[in-house]
Amino acid sequence: MVGAESSVSYKGYRFPAEVIGHAVWLHHRFPLLFREVEELLFERGITVSYESIRAWCATFGPAYAAALRRRRPRPGDKWHLDEVFIKVDGRMRYLWRAVDQEGQVLDILVTDKRDTAAAKRFLRKLLKGAETVPRVIVTDKLRSYGAAHRQVTPSVEHRSSKYLNNRCENSHQPTRQRERAMKGFRSMGAAQRFLAAFSGISTLFRPRRHLMTASNYRTEMTERFRVWKNTTGVPAAA
Repeated sequence: MVGAESSVSYKGYRFPAEVIGHAVWLHHRFPLLFREVEELLFERGITVSYESIRAWCATFGPAYAAALRRRRPRPGDKWHLDEVFIKVDGRMRYLWRAVDQEGQVLDILVTDKRDTAAAKRFLRKLLKGAETVPRVIVTDKLRSYGAAHRQVTPSVEHRSSKYLNNRCENSHQPTRQRERAMKGFRSMGAAQRFLAAFSGISTLFRPRRHLMTASNYRTEMTERFRVWKNTTGVPAAA
């Protein structure tokens, strides 16, 4: 049974939404491989192969992330952009990410170059997905940002400094942890699909805990799990 607020269909699947959603959550929230998720489910009395879990994550991970993006609040007016190396099929590629001043991940893009064309592509993708224009864009000193900014967002203030972008740089840490666990990615497409879903799902469960009391943190996490259950179509508890 799919909850009224969910747009995800499980038609044709043998396992219920609760099991599939839990498996996808485990894989995207923690640095767990498919075989490790298989083991955790088996401990709970659920026998399913790691290949089925892989297929669930490939199908439902992007669907859940897209549904969560539709639910997210309007982005803040200050966007932090940054890029890092990632390993794809044994070669170094680039992951572009953007977060707002609250740490909300706005979008990601995997490219094979770190030039002006790639920066322009990312900016356009970012604006299209956010459906709004920021007041300020903060980047490091990479020249490609300046050229892309002049062509794509000339009316937006651009602040360029290697000291101003710690918020985005720090938000790369969960991605780095996952990259190490997965020992890189097999292809550009696989990296883009997984990291887009990972950014949408993982960050839902990463509130700014250091700014909260223990009680407020538990209340916030309860609400976030409620959103997750509605998104995945898990029936609410009676």
